[in-house]
Amino acid sequence: MRIVLLGAPGSGKGTQAQRLQAKYGVPQVSSGDLLRDAVARGTELGLKAKAVMEAGQLVSDDIVLGLIRDRLSRPDAAKGFILDGFPRNEDQADSLNELLTSIGQPLEAVLLLDVPHETLMQRLAGRRLCPTCGSVYNVHSLDGATTCPKEGTALYQRPDDKEEVIGKRLEVYAQQTQPLIEYYSKLGLLRTVAGEGELDSVFERMEAAALAKPVSAASVKVRKARPQAKKAGAQKSAKKSGKKSAKKAPKKVITTPARKSAKKPARKKAVKSGKKVASRKVVKKTVRTAAKKTVSRSKVARKRAKAAARKK
Repeated sequence: MRIVLLGAPGSGKGTQAQRLQAKYGVPQVSSGDLLRDAVARGTELGLKAKAVMEAGQLVSDDIVLGLIRDRLSRPDAAKGFILDGFPRNEDQADSLNELLTSIGQPLEAVLLLDVPHETLMQRLAGRRLCPTCGSVYNVHSLDGATTCPKEGTALYQRPDDKEEVIGKRLEVYAQQTQPLIEYYSKLGLLRTVAGEGELDSVFERMEAAALAKPVSAASVKVRKARPQAKKAGAQKSAKKSGKKSAKKAPKKVITTPARKSAKKPARKKAVKSGKKVASRKVVKKTVRTAAKKTVSRSKVARKRAKAAARKK
């Protein structure tokens, strides 16, 4: 689990990060906590950061990235990490990507806790913290209590949670950090989580988004079916539907000689056997000639009969 948490002040990033850390054993890495810890321990980077802060200047990205590198080199970060509060702009995001790639721990996801502006104002103005265990509470859910239920110590309000400061903090977030939404969206890492509702419900959504494994486009292969395969599939589907795909028999085309031979099978057989067969014209002519001869013979006979009758 190597993730970055994004969200406006009051969206609940810190609370959800603590829950993920407790369940999965990966450290929550907050840039603010890293700076305070480094200054308190007096490390080399901590001393540099202290000098910058005492001069009233902002700590450089190089110092923060150095603190993150040292933190991720510890054994408890071998299984992953939850970055909270960094990066805050696109330049820091580019530098962070280079750092994580160089140490072989690239980001797997960026979770955006999406909370309406009105809800953010209510949460920030009512937020209270425990100085001992770091737990975060809200006056709207404490029923008038002013101490930590776990430690019994008095809760306090952060100076930047006062109403006159909240508006400015949200403006800074909109100008600087909000462009990271588009930045990580283009990289295919952004996953938006609805941040309103019960803490348990929000955590379930956060957990599901953090554990979801993306599918790269390179791993998806689309193969086109071959024409024969399509034809076979069509025939199978036709059989299943009870329809037989009958093949149309080709029409027989009879040429003129074939038609003549089909009409005169006897003549065809005679020609094959070598016998001469008279044509139709010859037969007709023979019939007419025989008829004429018959008529002429009958005329001659009648004349002869008349002549014999006269002689008598």
